[in-house]
Amino acid sequence: MGTAVAGRGTNPDFVEALARGLDVLASFDNNRPTMTLTDVAAATGLARPTARRLLLTLEELGFVRSTDGTFAPTAKVLSLGTAYVSSLGLWEIARPHLTSLVERTGESSSMAVLDGSDIVYMARVSVPKIIALRVEIGTRFPAAQTSQGKVLLAALCPADVQRVLAEPSRSGLPAYIGRTATQLADELVEVRARGWALADQELAPGVRSVAAPVRDGSGAVMAAMNVTVHAAETTTEKLLTDYLPLLLRTASDISGDWARWQNRPHIEVSVERPGSASSA
Repeated sequence: MGTAVAGRGTNPDFVEALARGLDVLASFDNNRPTMTLTDVAAATGLARPTARRLLLTLEELGFVRSTDGTFAPTAKVLSLGTAYVSSLGLWEIARPHLTSLVERTGESSSMAVLDGSDIVYMARVSVPKIIALRVEIGTRFPAAQTSQGKVLLAALCPADVQRVLAEPSRSGLPAYIGRTATQLADELVEVRARGWALADQELAPGVRSVAAPVRDGSGAVMAAMNVTVHAAETTTEKLLTDYLPLLLRTASDISGDWARWQNRPHIEVSVERPGSASSA
């Protein structure tokens, strides 16, 4: 049963109806791609009449579709994430670099951001290989089990790491029990010092990856990018010896291009209306 969401806002301008609508959209995931009204009400903790009104509103807006009593999100939901990426300008900058990296390594490369205790894939250039997990734009994985997640967590202070990891994962994957909090904290210290992270079959058997940070003009970590390989085909030594230097260079190039884009000159153009004092 979901947790009731009513009255959680503390700001007087908090719009509960909007929050509930977003809760409905967020209730759909890999394990629940379609749900009935009863399922949505249970997942969100909302009363059935409230859940019904929200679903019908989202359907009219084009974010949800209904078929034979079941509801599912539409591709329009991706526009919300795409708007975020477009506002950054980061994907347009990163795309040619990712493509070039994939051409040089023959392996898939992705870019992700941190959202709670998960990473969310915002960009990806893949190669047709059999891999244990399906990855596409919007896919979530627990941050602590991924190379990109470790890079993003390492960019936080220890207190923020604890706060972030206290949030339940929305990836639908079972909790990871292979590493203690102390061991993870020690690993993040190493990641922070060396500037890259390795995840060796921690997310799923056969999945091995290395990741590096992508920074903005101030040096803040905005995202993480990786190279993912199949453990049966590529050893850790090859991943770190052959692919890591290329990854670090690519991440540095993207960071540099991003910093230059942020510092591009802005020209303000004022439009004077006829009859104004300045145009007289």
